[in-house]
Amino acid sequence: MQEKILKLLEENARLSNRQIAVMLDTTEDAVAAAIAEYEKNGVIKGYQAVVDWDSSAPGHVTAMIELKVAPRRDSGFDEIAHRVMEYEEVESVYLMSGGYDLLVCVRGSSLQDVAMFVAKRLSTLDGVLSTATHFLLTKYKENGFDLTGGKEKDKRSMVL
Repeated sequence: MQEKILKLLEENARLSNRQIAVMLDTTEDAVAAAIAEYEKNGVIKGYQAVVDWDSSAPGHVTAMIELKVAPRRDSGFDEIAHRVMEYEEVESVYLMSGGYDLLVCVRGSSLQDVAMFVAKRLSTLDGVLSTATHFLLTKYKENGFDLTGGKEKDKRSMVL
């Protein structure tokens, strides 16, 4: 039942305990107790809306920044990841495999704003060896939600 409750909440956090109970053929009290336990244990970290910022507040910029870092002897990548997480501009931080170590998602008010954040704050952190910034051009899907606004695909034929 745990996975089913979590999946339902992930798809729609506005579902009531009663609605979930009906969907899973259980009691509202059982659902409430399970959710309370998930929140207490940190399985559920929070609830948030998926917002299409391009439609509601044009003028912001999102960038994905690759960081190559020198891991610390005692803490590995954790110490620098936690320092990066503290910046208000930072939305997400991920440890990656491959050609770089950390992937940092940043939101700013302009390209210049993000560029200055990278140049003056991120790249100057002790342990950061290099950065590569990729500016997001269009979001098509986020957290399972279609952000295209139901626009129909272009049905014209490609001319070869």
